[in-house]
Amino acid sequence: MLTQQKVSTLLEVKDLTIKFILENISFKVVDKMNFTLLKGNVLGIVGESGCGKTITSLSMMKLLPANAHIVEGEIFFNGRNLVKNSNEEMRLIRGNHIALIPQDPLTSLNPVYTIGDQIREVIELHQKLSKKDSIKRIIEVLNQVKIPEPERIINCYPHELSGGMRQRVIIAMALSCKPELLIADEPTTALDVTVQAQILNLIKAIQKEEGMSLLLITHDLGVIADMCHDVIVMYAGQIVEYSNVTSLFKDPLHPYTIGLMKSLPTKKNVRLDQIEGQPPSLFDLPPGCYFEPRCQKRLPECKEISPELIVMPDGRKVRCILYR
Repeated sequence: MLTQQKVSTLLEVKDLTIKFILENISFKVVDKMNFTLLKGNVLGIVGESGCGKTITSLSMMKLLPANAHIVEGEIFFNGRNLVKNSNEEMRLIRGNHIALIPQDPLTSLNPVYTIGDQIREVIELHQKLSKKDSIKRIIEVLNQVKIPEPERIINCYPHELSGGMRQRVIIAMALSCKPELLIADEPTTALDVTVQAQILNLIKAIQKEEGMSLLLITHDLGVIADMCHDVIVMYAGQIVEYSNVTSLFKDPLHPYTIGLMKSLPTKKNVRLDQIEGQPPSLFDLPPGCYFEPRCQKRLPECKEISPELIVMPDGRKVRCILYR
């Protein structure tokens, strides 16, 4: 059964479908996504590059590329449908109620403005604080993300900081207005292993401390196991499995999820399994089940039947005809 607590729903996504349009050709990159995130919980979205994880997360803030469009579905945040919001209404929500930690901290910071100026811009826009109170809040959030000498750092430029420090600044910027929902999109991609662990532990601690909801986008199942309550496994723009984390690792259902689990290192000097083949091009998706060409459990009818998301007796969901 998916994680259930006596708390209310913060985010509910219904039948979210997103298309890209390139040179008069349109194709789906997200296909009928349905999920719920409770207040104070952590939901992970995992899958290979190009499966639609990042586009899904950007749609929560209506920050899709110009050639991407929500063609169907609803995104309810605190009961309000964000899809119907105007750009002006979304500007008041972004940063203030929903904040994003992007993949690359170097390209996310403006190189010609100091750290203090960039965080203060967010605070003054949403919190309407004076310059003195804004600086006080900046020092507070820099301390919260464990940046030493924050009084000095606010006068530094991004290039003067290490990758790990820049990522802490991005997290501080995201936290500066105390958002209800924090979206972390591969928050440690460009960092070395030791710094990755520090950043993930920091996000985990702050999420618990602030009681925020967290939508975590990653390709790392180890991160999912350590941080999430529930997890969505995506493949070719679709949810193929939706489960609580304990059940997912104990008894994965979908052949793709099982393949991901078998590729995890467990013992020394043991050859890792791999999923043969490559994910399909979203330009040219195969008929039937999208995973069929790579699936070790495929049946003849898998080439023709496009499976629906099946609800299992324990509440988990899986997209596979083996569970009809």
